[in-house]
Amino acid sequence: MANKGRSYGLSAQVQAKIGAKRDPQQEAEVQEWIETLTGEKFPSDYAESLRDGIILCKLANTLVPGSVKKVNTNKTQSFKLRENIENFQKMAKNYGVPETDVFQVVDLFEKSNISQVTQCICAVGRLAQTKPGYTGPALGPKQSAENVREWTEEQLLAQKQMKGEIGLQMGQNKGASQAGQNFGLGRQINYTEPQ
Repeated sequence: MANKGRSYGLSAQVQAKIGAKRDPQQEAEVQEWIETLTGEKFPSDYAESLRDGIILCKLANTLVPGSVKKVNTNKTQSFKLRENIENFQKMAKNYGVPETDVFQVVDLFEKSNISQVTQCICAVGRLAQTKPGYTGPALGPKQSAENVREWTEEQLLAQKQMKGEIGLQMGQNKGASQAGQNFGLGRQINYTEPQ
């Protein structure tokens, strides 16, 4: 991050577009959720507090005890801090977060796409509500559950018999078409014999 210069042209436009996706209200909700679960306050602003991955590892261990074996707190070794972020990502994937919702390490470590980081944490929060034994606060809407239906043979047979009775409502028009219908005048072609 320190070696990166200022962006110009298309790179600056892309970075501005990514930065515009950040939602301060959503970030505040995520911060409050993490602080409630871990019992620790963020030491500085949202992105900077998450950047070293320590808070994310504590969150992971709160949701899934023992999921992160060692939390690296030495802030002088950047590869160790990146390892913290990778450990959170592994936990999120094992927890059930789709690959498309998981952020890249550089998105957080270089603070290049904080909105993606927030999206990932929100996905973890949605999944947490579906896990048995979770008693913490809700983050975002509850994830939908599968609605498996069990049909008896009688119900399936009755459904097959109904298909014959309500054919027109089921999209069948019994071979009728609009062929030959003409709304308005068609093209008039008058043939005259040559003289």
